[in-house]
Amino acid sequence: MKNTNIPEEQFVKAAAQFGTPLWIYDRATIEQRCKEVKVFDNVRFAQKACPNLSVISLVRKQGCVVDAVSAGEIVRALKAGYKGGCEKGKVPEIVYTADIFDKDALELVKEHNIAVNVGSPDMIQQLADAGVKSELTIRVNPGFGHGHSRKTNTGGDLSKHGIWHEQIKDCVKLAQANGMWITGLHMHIGSGSDFEHLASVAEAMCDASRRLGSHLRTISAGGGLPIEYHEENKGPHIDMQAYYGIWDNARKNIQQSIGHDVHLEVEPGRYLVAESGYLMAEIRAVKKQGDNLFYIVDAGFTDLVRPSFYGSYHQISVIARDGRELNETVDAVVGGPLCESGDVFTQEEGGFVVTRKLPKAKVGDLLVLHDAGAYGAAMSSNYNSRRYAAEVMYTNGEMKVVRERQSWEQLLQNDRIIEF
Repeated sequence: MKNTNIPEEQFVKAAAQFGTPLWIYDRATIEQRCKEVKVFDNVRFAQKACPNLSVISLVRKQGCVVDAVSAGEIVRALKAGYKGGCEKGKVPEIVYTADIFDKDALELVKEHNIAVNVGSPDMIQQLADAGVKSELTIRVNPGFGHGHSRKTNTGGDLSKHGIWHEQIKDCVKLAQANGMWITGLHMHIGSGSDFEHLASVAEAMCDASRRLGSHLRTISAGGGLPIEYHEENKGPHIDMQAYYGIWDNARKNIQQSIGHDVHLEVEPGRYLVAESGYLMAEIRAVKKQGDNLFYIVDAGFTDLVRPSFYGSYHQISVIARDGRELNETVDAVVGGPLCESGDVFTQEEGGFVVTRKLPKAKVGDLLVLHDAGAYGAAMSSNYNSRRYAAEVMYTNGEMKVVRERQSWEQLLQNDRIIEF
């Protein structure tokens, strides 16, 4: 198989030992990606990309801190070893970033003194009403956005995310009226941002800083660091020094304006974990539908939803279970087992089903979807009453379970049959 650090025989052994569908993460890839972003003062892992506790723990071991977008992610961060606290002058290990507080999140923020990156003005008053007084960061919507899909565009007037840039001063007044200071600015306009859009965001950050003034201590470049999913375009990763340089120049301009040092943070999720992950399935049917050949596998959009949801592309490899050479190729559609026509891994945005040139396979062969470590298992579901797949990590030459396959008992444990 191409574009993998894991030997092919390890995939075959893992399928035999743990079954399919199966998530596989490569430890070395995560460690390498963490090193690459260390040019920033601080790296905050957007755990929503892959919230497995072993992955979070591994990222923590690399010296990264963590972002949480829900009460559950706060609990996961604490379980993985991060601590609450937002002491002045110290980088908080956990930051809660969201557009609302639900009851659970607000209680955990208060209980563990979790730093907050505010995404809606109402959150400031809700914090004050809960008796919380702390320094705040605000997530700013600069009025424009960008993303690899319309669904990943997180800026502009059609995005629910962040505080509209013209409301910054109102938020400062509201915070001060409640004994709090806004000391940080965060901007994230979408996933897969290019340098042209990045420069616009950095300029918008400079503009926003003028509305905040001398209390500013931290700016966050947000996430959105892209990776290349198409195997024919694989090559050097994004120029991290150039990426950092754009934000460092913005930081320097802000420092010159306000007269003191400013901390520069980045918040990658996809970049740290996407290329570490694989979804391995078994081909359970090979059939013709008119002129089209279909490979039907035992994984579906209940496992990896990105192709169905975004029209996302993932490299696909086939492994002959019997060890035969795979020299012949065919044009095939790859679909899953769900009772849904959209359960197809080879489709484009808009739901257009396409074929992919793949090795000629037979029932029992393994099919591997690459670069699935981000927003893969994290977005899995129990639709069609399918169980969550097991997750393993390839570390020191062996596969170790980092999440057991969901049992039938676990699938049903919260259901209740009432009397009729």
